[in-house]
Amino acid sequence: MRAPSPIAFSIMGYDFMWYGLLIGLGVVLAVILSYQRAHRHGIEPERILDLVIWILPIGVIGARLYYVIFNWDYYSQDFMTILNIRGGGLAIHGGIIAGAITGYLLCKHYKINFLEILDLFLPAVSLAQAIGRWGNFFNSEAHGGPTDLPWAILINGEYVHPTFLYESIWCLGLFFFLVYIDNNRKFRGQVACLYGILYSVERFFVEGLRTDSLMIGSFRQAQMISIVILLVSLAMYIILKKRSVEEKHI
Repeated sequence: MRAPSPIAFSIMGYDFMWYGLLIGLGVVLAVILSYQRAHRHGIEPERILDLVIWILPIGVIGARLYYVIFNWDYYSQDFMTILNIRGGGLAIHGGIIAGAITGYLLCKHYKINFLEILDLFLPAVSLAQAIGRWGNFFNSEAHGGPTDLPWAILINGEYVHPTFLYESIWCLGLFFFLVYIDNNRKFRGQVACLYGILYSVERFFVEGLRTDSLMIGSFRQAQMISIVILLVSLAMYIILKKRSVEEKHI
């Protein structure tokens, strides 16, 4: 399979990129899903829009800055390239960190339980990731090394692992799983912890196949942060579950 053109269509000489369109589609669906499911978490649906209007742009900025920082040798040569995100260059970990910090501060302001927001938003985030990853396909980026597997994609005359596809499939499955868990949730934070655990496991292994990893010295930063998120999420799962059991026996 050959990667297609990154340009979806052009209007009056302006190119609309698949990368941005797919990420935009993922975000819109995520917001709609969160809005429709807000009542399950005791949150007014209109409040979701109040949160998204801040979390979304700050999350994008965080994702871009994270990517730029770990590619500083390239971006320091021309600062204007930092602003050009149409051609790719968003790091999901940076977006999640910036979005989570913003969400926490907003929850404090609006007096909303932060774990409820995480449990509500993260299944939708998984869906957005599943869709947005296809933007990497159109940009011929975020792929793996050479392979002769039948589902390999052709990049620069070489057949390589479609790591974007691996993550997209995983995130789509994760979305359905987390929605099921959310519908049968045992304690606050259960969905958020499972997202942290399961996404980190997938990202650790898929990142090992990629050829364009952001690095910290000789280590792949996505693998390092995945280990940290995995351990923190696992610890929080145990703590929150134990706290829930204790509260039920009071």
